[in-house]
Amino acid sequence: MLYWIYQQWDEAFRAGEDWAVTFKFLNLFYYITFRAAVATILSFSLSLVLGPRVIRKLISMKVGQPIRTADEVHKLAELHGGKAGTPTMGGVLILGTVLLAVLICGRPFNPFVAVTTCVMLALGLLGFVDDYTKVVKKDSAGVSARQKLFWQCLIGLIAACFLYFKKEVSGIGAVGEEAAAMGYKMKEYGGIDVSSVGFPLFKSPIIPALGLLAIPFFILITVGCSNAVNLTDGLDGLATGCTITVALAYGVLAYLAGSATLGLEYLNIPFNPLLGELSVLLMALVGAGMGFLWFNCHPAKVFMGDTGSLAIGGALGTAAICTKQELLLVLIGGVFVMEAMSVILQVASFKLRGKRIFAMSPIHHHFELRGWHESQVIIRFWILSVVFALGGLALVKIL
Repeated sequence: MLYWIYQQWDEAFRAGEDWAVTFKFLNLFYYITFRAAVATILSFSLSLVLGPRVIRKLISMKVGQPIRTADEVHKLAELHGGKAGTPTMGGVLILGTVLLAVLICGRPFNPFVAVTTCVMLALGLLGFVDDYTKVVKKDSAGVSARQKLFWQCLIGLIAACFLYFKKEVSGIGAVGEEAAAMGYKMKEYGGIDVSSVGFPLFKSPIIPALGLLAIPFFILITVGCSNAVNLTDGLDGLATGCTITVALAYGVLAYLAGSATLGLEYLNIPFNPLLGELSVLLMALVGAGMGFLWFNCHPAKVFMGDTGSLAIGGALGTAAICTKQELLLVLIGGVFVMEAMSVILQVASFKLRGKRIFAMSPIHHHFELRGWHESQVIIRFWILSVVFALGGLALVKIL
């Protein structure tokens, strides 16, 4: 909406209309930095205002989080017993405020914004069904793992095909109408194939072009990141705090990738003039995360549930693909990677050796069972998330 207002003002200003001269400050609505900042503040404010109402509604609907029994998790049941009945599905607050902020501050038909938003909402819907199933059955299992993985892969497949075949985003020499109007030609500005794989330490892609293999690669990133965030969401505010740092880092990367001067000429990172707009969505996610954390911090009044965690992970994974910083996600999203790898290693070790590596996985539960208080685990993991994000951004200008 803000950009539409700018367009109306710009036409009137060029025509010399008096009102446009009077309201010259509307020129601010053109700038991505301004709209990203407004999106952050707006989503944060909406979360604070709507949060109590959403929580009351969830309580009235009796959608309390089922807690695993002592037979399932042994000592952990004693530590988390007090969480029983805390409303879940709080992810609807995050998704709703992000969507409103993007509609007001962003350009929702920008291809990068559109695909990331659609992945986020689609996985959010899948998570909602999973959460609702848990509540109705009063069982922590929810939708079966096989069904969930099928729908995640399908959503990832649709997004991957869009990114691979859409001309404005898909590769060398591709110029959308808007990009052409801005005077950009991808061949002149070093556009790279969307199927290439790079890393900031190298000036040219590590893999110049995956071709159609990029589609399963993109699916792996989207599904993997979605599940990694889901696994991290086991303590009050843990996943939310890490989401803020990762979304902020990729918001910066998206802005830089949309700037020929900063991104291409100075930092030598993959460039597309349409990418900068993605930072508005990511900063809206930062604001929504901070607003949700207001209620989700220990002791949590609401959980995001799979509604939020699956959606957030999918959005972050898609953003990494769009910015062509997929491998950097391993560092920037280091906490999510730790959580996912701890589960993989635990399962593999138990099946192959009959022994467990950790007291319990995901790894945040291991530290709980080793005597760390829940708040200690959360804050220390937040610190690690900040360090990982800063390390990832630092690598962007290594050469």
